[in-house]
Amino acid sequence: MILIIFPSFIQSNRLTMNDNAIISLSDTVIKQDNITILNEVNIQINRGEFVYLIGRTGSGKTSLLKTLYGELKLKTGTGSIVNYNLKGIKSKKISALRRTIGIVFQDFQLLMDRSIKDNLVFVMKSTGWKDKSKMNLKVDELLSRVGVEGKHHHLPSQLSGGEQQRVAIARALINDPELILADEPTGNLDPITSDEIMKLLFEISSSGKAILMATHDYHIINKFPSRTLKTESGAVLEINLAQAEEFRF
Repeated sequence: MILIIFPSFIQSNRLTMNDNAIISLSDTVIKQDNITILNEVNIQINRGEFVYLIGRTGSGKTSLLKTLYGELKLKTGTGSIVNYNLKGIKSKKISALRRTIGIVFQDFQLLMDRSIKDNLVFVMKSTGWKDKSKMNLKVDELLSRVGVEGKHHHLPSQLSGGEQQRVAIARALINDPELILADEPTGNLDPITSDEIMKLLFEISSSGKAILMATHDYHIINKFPSRTLKTESGAVLEINLAQAEEFRF
């Protein structure tokens, strides 16, 4: 399980971007284990945008997301996310970067031995929250927002997959991030539940938050169309819906 811990400070390693840009990559090379996965990546995503990232398994979607949240180092080209310079960012500053974004995974990554409330409180305490009453109010607010109010004392195993993903989204919203990175958030869900999660994500995006969502599911893109990027042959291309239709799995 990858545990994302966010400290309560965000000071250094900031980079000036276009005022509206939340992600900017220029001539960026994405590598994993010294193997080039994506070459000369040039993309910009603005605040409030909902952007899909599609591509076949192994084409570089997850590697790109990992670079954006600092798990993979950026050594070639330039890159910034929520005003943080990704090139040469120090390990101790990566947690500060992650505090400014939300991350949602396909497999939820909840702590299975803790209640839903305790899952959220754990992240709050890890990110500098101290006032118990404020934490309780925030838990109530978040669970209501994602549609799982009243589930505070349930264990994750007592919830459906869709409910667990809603809790994972609530966790990503704890520190009111400007950007959410979602890696196959509907990958383990049935079509009806997937639609419900997509409606929730678009509602969150409409509130002004940018979302970059990796997905394999063409049907989701067709039903909830938005700007779409595609990883293919070591490149990241911008495509339209007609081109996406050619990219069925």
